[in-house]
Amino acid sequence: MATSAPLGSQDTGIVHVVGARPNFVKAAPVVSALRGRGAHQTVLHTGQHYDDRMSAVFFRDLGLPTPDVDLGVGSGSHASQTAALMVGLEREFTANTPGMVVVYGDVNSTVAAALVAAKLGVPVAHVEAGLRSFDNTMPEEINRRVTDQLSDLLFATSPEAVGHLATEGISPDRVHLVGNPMIDTLLGNLDRFDADALRARLDLPERYVAATLHRPANVDDPANVALLTERLHEIADRTDVVMPVHPAARPPSTAPGWATTRACACSNHSDTSTSSPSPGAPPPWSPTPEASRRRPRSSGSPA
Repeated sequence: MATSAPLGSQDTGIVHVVGARPNFVKAAPVVSALRGRGAHQTVLHTGQHYDDRMSAVFFRDLGLPTPDVDLGVGSGSHASQTAALMVGLEREFTANTPGMVVVYGDVNSTVAAALVAAKLGVPVAHVEAGLRSFDNTMPEEINRRVTDQLSDLLFATSPEAVGHLATEGISPDRVHLVGNPMIDTLLGNLDRFDADALRARLDLPERYVAATLHRPANVDDPANVALLTERLHEIADRTDVVMPVHPAARPPSTAPGWATTRACACSNHSDTSTSSPSPGAPPPWSPTPEASRRRPRSSGSPA
């Protein structure tokens, strides 16, 4: 990792690779802190998430600089999307060799950037290293493990994450316990929250439940969708439930008991998406007679 110029100088710039909603929230405080230190840095957006409510809104609200590079990769199967990401990233890193590549979390953009940088001999830093679900049916778990093995610097959010990395044989010299950048983002934006305005807009009482579903294990299996629908209705019998709609989480039209109070205009661009419905199309949820004000409702924006 030795360089002829200080890391973050004009000659050895830092490239932050972001591509999906979780990346933006994690990257914001890191980019801000390095900006304060005068580091030369570039933000590269892969375009894995691409519409306004899954991408641009976070750059505006979190104070992230407009991406210097946007690969515009978009949706696809895991194989096709990751391949497209690697091709675009290799082209960019070859044309403009970074001093270090910083990756975030566990999405396809994360592992693609780590693979490309490692093969080109560019140091990799992984923010949110060491998290484990121990469920290899989750694509994110595969991405986490591969990225951690390829990274030169691993920034862990918790002592448990440090322990997982030690168990996997990663040298402690590469691991740094730094805390959770998502908490930094939360604390930095607390004064912007207006709970009263949100409750008024959605006609919510003082106390309510927020729910979100988008993991494939939850939303791709009709039996699991039916079970979760039943559980949400049990909660909704006691209090209002508001549900921000992730594009990957829209229940099939045959799922009983779902209703929406407003359309959700969004395109499908989750990690696992293979198709894109028309922008502006309402979610295909089937209202049923028993659906009432206390049933799960869509807030009209993706989670």
